[in-house]
This record gives sequence, C-alpha cells and structure tokens, in this order.
Amino acid sequence: MIIAALLFAQTAAMLLSGYYRHWRQHKHRLQSGNTSAATARTTLPTTSREKKAAGWSGFREFEVKHRVIEDTDGQICSFYLVPMDGKPLPAFQPGQFLTFRLSTDNEPLTRCYSLSDRPRPDYYRVTIKRVLSPSNETGLPPGRSSNYFHDQITQGSRLQIKAPAGQFHLDQESDRPLVLIGGGIGITPMLSMLEHLLVIGSEREIWLFYGARNSREAIMSQRLRTLEQQHPNFHLHLCFSQPLEGDLEGGNYQHHGRVDIDLLRKTLPLAGYPFYLCGPPAMMQSLVPGLEALGIDPANIHYEAFGPASLPGRQSATPDLPPENATAHQVYFSRSGRQITWQPGGGSLLELAETEGIEVDSGCRAGGCGACQTRLESGEVHYESPPDADIASGHCLLCTTTPKSNLVLQL
Repeated sequence: MIIAALLFAQTAAMLLSGYYRHWRQHKHRLQSGNTSAATARTTLPTTSREKKAAGWSGFREFEVKHRVIEDTDGQICSFYLVPMDGKPLPAFQPGQFLTFRLSTDNEPLTRCYSLSDRPRPDYYRVTIKRVLSPSNETGLPPGRSSNYFHDQITQGSRLQIKAPAGQFHLDQESDRPLVLIGGGIGITPMLSMLEHLLVIGSEREIWLFYGARNSREAIMSQRLRTLEQQHPNFHLHLCFSQPLEGDLEGGNYQHHGRVDIDLLRKTLPLAGYPFYLCGPPAMMQSLVPGLEALGIDPANIHYEAFGPASLPGRQSATPDLPPENATAHQVYFSRSGRQITWQPGGGSLLELAETEGIEVDSGCRAGGCGACQTRLESGEVHYESPPDADIASGHCLLCTTTPKSNLVLQL
C-alpha cells in the first residue's frame, strides 16, 4: 500500500508539472501575440456583419488569368480571376456571387454571377453560359453581359468586381445531410458548396441532382463522377432530359428526364433535409412549391432563381413586416405613366414591375449588386433584408423592397 501510494503521488506530481508547463507556454503565446493563437480565433464562427467586413468596399480590379470552355458547343466558359493588387482574397460563403461592372460599347452594365469553385486565397472562378436569343420568340435580344464575356473578355482582360455577397449560401454550421439541386447553369453555386464540403473533409451525406439536356451541355460531369468515387458520402444523380444517341442511362448519366418531385420522392428520405436549389424558372416553379406540398419546412428550402419573376405568387414577405404592409398600396411608375396596386404578399417591387411588363435592369435579385436601384420620387419602402449594395440618396433597390405607403418610382 505504501509503494502504491508513492507511485500515485509521483504520477500526480508529474501531471501537475506538465499542466503547469502547458499553462505557462499558453500564457507566453498569448502575451507575445503568437500567430497560431490568432489563427485559432479566426476559425470561430463569424456574424454576417463580420463576413461582410472581411471583403472590400467598392470595386476592385481583377485580371482574367485564363478561361476554360466547359461544354462541347463552346457556350459555357469558366473565367479564373486574380486580383491586380496581389493581395490574398477573403473567403466567401459557398453559394455567393460576384458583382461585375462591365464597360460595354453601349452603356455600363452591372451583373452578378455565382462563384463556381470553393474559396481559395489566390483566385475566384465564375462559369458563364452564353445567352442566345430565344429561337421560338422574335424581337428578344441575346444576353448582353454573357455575350460580352464570351466575345470580349480574354486572358489578360481586366474587370471591376465587388466582394462576394448574397444571402443564398451554405449553412456551414449544420452537420445534417443535405440535397443540392442545380438545373442548367444553375449548377454553379452547387459546385462551390460541394467542393468546399469535400475538401474540408465533411462527413455530411450530400445528394447532388444535376439536370441538363444531354452530355453536350453538362459541365464538369467527369469531375463530379470522380468526386463520387473518392467520397462515399457524396451521391450524384445526373439527369438528362434529351439524351444523345451516345448517352447511356446508368453510364454517363443516371436518370432520363428532368429533376422533379417524383424523382426526389423515389430517391430520398425527404424529411428533415435542407434543400439548396438553383435553376431556370420552370424548374423552380415546380420544385419549390412541390417540396412544400410534401411537407418540407419552408425554412429548409433555400433557393436562388435566375430569370424574371421566377416564383410568382409565392409569399415573399417576412414575418416582421411593419403594420403598414397589412394594406394595399398604389405604385405609380412616372416614366411609364402606369399605376399598379401592390397587394400584401405580392412580392417585391421588382416582381411587381416585371409582372406588369415594365423593364427593369436587375442582376442578383438579392440586394447585393445595386443594378435595380431606382429613384424614389415619393413614398417609403420597407427592406425585407439589409441590402449589401450602396444606395444613393433618394433611391431604393426594387428587388428587396415592398411599399410602406403609396409610391412614385421613376420608371
């Protein structure tokens, strides 16, 4: 017993001595400003304000390091962007976008494009599809900004870019399984989310549903198949609506048809999963209400639609709207000479204008780029979420506002 007591005392003394040395070293690092301690602090979760402060204000000059054609027809191109000042790039939230100020021959354009890669310190990447004139409609011009990128922006071109922004992004603090759904070029923010999760070694179960017409239009499909082979927690479902003769179901794609509710119901145990969706209007108009009809909590459905008025009629007002929004308001567009009644739950002022055929220049549709900034001649508006863009005095952003009173807008 005496020997055992002595051994115990010796062990306790060694432990206490080791703890004291560790405490002294830790105290010394804190006092000397050791960089490892600073790094540890930066890994803690940050608020949205802190994330925004990590970027830069205004526009920053970037150079196109190189460009890569991603599809067989040469209609989709990735642009790799490096900062001219050579400083490291701030990390962004996977799913966010960049805002570009383009100097075209006719007029300056402000446009937003989703980041298509994981955060890296030395470059950003966007992947842009050329928008052609619709073949079944006459009089509609091709996309100005996408064609400008494809035709005018080459290796060495310089671009003015705002810091990454946007409310549509991955919840990185959750460990729940998640579903990513991309249609066409809407796959780009999903690529950013997927690459980020896999490179950090996340063990979350990830389902990616990617809809394209066929193998000529599907981008980075070989990369996605390689990632699926390397990561057992990643499940790829590539869907071709118009497969080519050489496309093989069960080979280079998994499902013949579009990404729809029936496919999700057959493939997934839906309850409790967060969904992230980005795609063309037809897909969004089907999937978002369809998921809600299946009983998926709207709080678990995160989406970013491209194209005007992609989800008409969906309740967009937030629960904390002021009492003024309990009644209808008159919105007068002074240049168009049109007066329209806005009804509660009728969506943003941008959606109201587009529904009535009033043309509005818009980009991100999330308060980040400032493209839809419009002069407010009279009245007051309510912002559904704090905008990231700088707003000139006497103006408002249409994409994230609803009327608090009768309005006169210079449109």
